[in-house]
Amino acid sequence: MPFQHTLQASRFELKYIIDEQCAAGIRDFVSSHLEPDEHARPEEGNSYPLASLYLDTPSLLLYGQTLQGIKNRFKLRIRFYDDDPDHPAFMEIKRRVTDVICKERAMVSKEGVRRILSGEGPSRGFLMGDNGNPKAGSALVNFCNLCDTVGAIGCCYVSYVREAYVSPNSNSVRVTFDRQLLGGPYQQGDGLKYPFDGARPNVGGVILELKFTDRFPEWMHGVVQAFNLQRTSVPKYVHCINSLGIEPGHGLDMRLGTTQ
Repeated sequence: MPFQHTLQASRFELKYIIDEQCAAGIRDFVSSHLEPDEHARPEEGNSYPLASLYLDTPSLLLYGQTLQGIKNRFKLRIRFYDDDPDHPAFMEIKRRVTDVICKERAMVSKEGVRRILSGEGPSRGFLMGDNGNPKAGSALVNFCNLCDTVGAIGCCYVSYVREAYVSPNSNSVRVTFDRQLLGGPYQQGDGLKYPFDGARPNVGGVILELKFTDRFPEWMHGVVQAFNLQRTSVPKYVHCINSLGIEPGHGLDMRLGTTQ
C-alpha cells in the first residue's frame, strides 16, 4: 500500500526565486530523491492549480505583521482546489514561530465554509473526512476563535499553479515550484469561488520552496550549492494585496460570527 502523505504539522520552509532553466535543473536533481505528490497531473507537468482565501482585519493587521517581519505571527486561510461543491476546503492556521512553520488544518465542506463566512459558528457537521478526529475539530474551533478575536474576515484570494515533489515514504521533505501567482478580489458574503480574474504580481520568476521537518537533508544542501540559490522572502499574500491595491480600512465590514 502506498504511503499516505498528510499535513506536516511543523516544518522549515526555505524560499527562492529562480528562472525556468534553473527549475528544470533542480527538477532533475530532486527526481532521484522525491516523487510527484498525490495531486500531480502528469499531463500538466506534474502541476495543479490551487487557491486560498486569506482572511484579515479591516486594518490589514496580519498583512502588516508579515510586512514588518514579525517573527511570531499567524495567517488565516481557506485552501481549495476547484469549484466542485462536493469537494472539500481546508481551513488553516499557519503560524510562524521564529523560523519554524506550524499548521493546524480542518477539512470542511464548501457549504460549511459559506455558512461560517456568513456568520455561523463552527460545527462538527461542517467537517469532512474523519469528522470524529479531535485534531480537526480543534483546528476548526481554533480557526473561528482566532477570526473572532482579531476581527478577521475574507480579504482576497491567492492562487497559483504548483508543481510538487515529496519524499516517497514519509512526510519529511517537500519541494515545490509555484507559478502564475494571481491575487483575486473577494466579495463579502460569497462562498468560495475559484479566482480567474484579478492582478498578477511580478515576483521575478518561479517560486521555489524547500520544506523539511527536521534536519536539512544533505542532498538538499547540495541543491542550494549546485544552483547557487539565494534565500529570500516571498510572501504571496502580501504580493497579492499590493497588486490589488487593497489598503487598510478599505471597507471590509462583515465579521465572522462568534464561536459556539
